Amino acid sequence: MEHLRKTLVAPEKRHMVDVLFSRRHPNRLLPGSVLTVHTQQAPFSFSGVLIAMRRRGPHTSFTLRNVVQKIGVEMQFFVNSPDVKSITVIQRAGGGGGKEGRRQRRAKLFFLRHQPEKMTAISAGVRG
Repeated sequence: MEHLRKTLVAPEKRHMVDVLFSRRHPNRLLPGSVLTVHTQQAPFSFSGVLIAMRRRGPHTSFTLRNVVQKIGVEMQFFVNSPDVKSITVIQRAGGGGGKEGRRQRRAKLFFLRHQPEKMTAISAGVRG
């Protein structure tokens, strides 16, 4: 039983995979959303712009990018990792226009690595 408890996915992690990282759920995350990930290891929380998602069922991962002390920092997190405690959505990338949530036209926002002015416009003052 110990082996099963270690290998099965926790219910809160299953909810994250089924809702936040789904392809069709109305509350899913889109590239360009601003997230905060709380972890058990140092640093205890990391905020950034969601630039990539890799949907692989229980092995789903995502990449956040932020500028910390004038240096671009990217961190990749696995949803089912025991180090990830919670994911907080600060700002959603929306389907409409306007100031609240701009929809990006790309699935992966790797162009933000080379265009820091767009990065700061999306994150709008989020520090991690």
